[in-house]
Amino acid sequence: MTSSSSASQDTKRLAQDYPDGLRADALMEEDVAWSHTIDEERDGDQFDRSERAALRRVVGLSTELEDVTEVEYRQLRLERVVLVGVWTTGTARDAENSLAELAALAETAGAYVLDGVVQRRDKPDAATFIGSGKAQELRDIVLESGADTVICDGELSPGQLIALEDVVKVKVIDRTALILDIFAQHAKSREGKAQVALAQMQYMLPRLRGWGQSLSRQMGGGKGGGLATRGPGETKIETDRRRIREKMAKMRREIAEMKTGREIKRQERKRHKVPSVAIAGYTNAGKSSLLNRLTGAGVLVENALFATLDPTVRRAETPSGRLYTLADTVGFVRHLPHHLVEAFRSTMEEVGESDLILHVVDGSHPAPEEQLAAVREVVRDVGATGVPEIVVINKADAADPLTLQRLLRIEKRSIAVSARTGEGIAELLALIDEELPRPSVEIEALVPYTHGKLVARAHTEGEVLSEEHLAEGTLLKARVHEELAADLAPYVPAQAI
Repeated sequence: MTSSSSASQDTKRLAQDYPDGLRADALMEEDVAWSHTIDEERDGDQFDRSERAALRRVVGLSTELEDVTEVEYRQLRLERVVLVGVWTTGTARDAENSLAELAALAETAGAYVLDGVVQRRDKPDAATFIGSGKAQELRDIVLESGADTVICDGELSPGQLIALEDVVKVKVIDRTALILDIFAQHAKSREGKAQVALAQMQYMLPRLRGWGQSLSRQMGGGKGGGLATRGPGETKIETDRRRIREKMAKMRREIAEMKTGREIKRQERKRHKVPSVAIAGYTNAGKSSLLNRLTGAGVLVENALFATLDPTVRRAETPSGRLYTLADTVGFVRHLPHHLVEAFRSTMEEVGESDLILHVVDGSHPAPEEQLAAVREVVRDVGATGVPEIVVINKADAADPLTLQRLLRIEKRSIAVSARTGEGIAELLALIDEELPRPSVEIEALVPYTHGKLVARAHTEGEVLSEEHLAEGTLLKARVHEELAADLAPYVPAQAI
């Protein structure tokens, strides 16, 4: 009772001491100080019952714009959003990191984050995600902040979405819808747009809603309709679902046709025995920057989540002169919607079909191990488990040295680099050269000058160990694949057989 009265006195004192504009800031500072005191007094992750059930504000999520040109640059109507998460497992820091990532996703989509709250629960509420009482508290926060959208850190069922909207009285979307929106904004190629459209329709299908008579309006049943029109017919919402399913089937056929073209190119590279390397990793880990640093590709680099959606394949060369291809792929994220994994499966096949994966992780991220785990989960989903992997710890210039040491110790085949400064790139190229599959047959042949194409093939498809130009032709010593070895066999000197 005493603590309650003293708290109310403190609030009155703040109201007198601070003008209206500063009162909220002062209250927030008081709140943060109080929460720090609680943290010091608690034993491990034990909370009082009221504290355990409370909506905890996550500090530092506001993205207030200082210059109107930022709005013009984004060319979007910035929605004012409040984020809400349910903390079921892990520590408070894990929950706040997850909400901070949701804030970054919201910014990438073109939203203005006003506030973020986390609630501790054993599991999300089946009805409203956060519980009816907390939904009312969230409604108060929405009114206080002037938000027009609530974004939930999780995938909501259609029922949860409707129930929460009914309480907060503004638009509610979940993490999946937000990621789909970002993909829709960033897709540039015909295939990328088709894949996003397919994923959006898969997400929308169970969430179709109707209002008033549209739920029960039916065709058929009247006189003079002719054959096959009598009876209950189908409702308007059933018609919508049928049309969406038809569109989805059409999209899948189109994506399959586009996939064929990419498979032909991939088979052509395999026919020429050109090894392939795929760059995979968490979104915004620096994959495109690394591709540009390794090949000078000039691919779009942007400090935004999911800046790259369309796979980019470039030719590169190892320090020893061996050619290989380097493919930049779409970034992954925790809880990547399964609709997207399914829709982008054909694009992600670049990872599964490669000879080596460069798994890029952001060394400056607060939880790089979580990023590694999230990417490996998706890599497993696309069936790329047997491909060798090098963990490339990027942004080494901005990372904590202790974090770098920990990651290098945990990950056996790993290297720290900075795509921005070029640190560690030479060592990475040498490691790629070492890890790429080598041709199996070592051969020595005296190739006549009239068959120079065989020498050229040895350079592009194999590994030339030595080359000497004699009067009779080129004395070539190289490692080559079996097909080229058979073509070179007639020119192998008799004493070498």
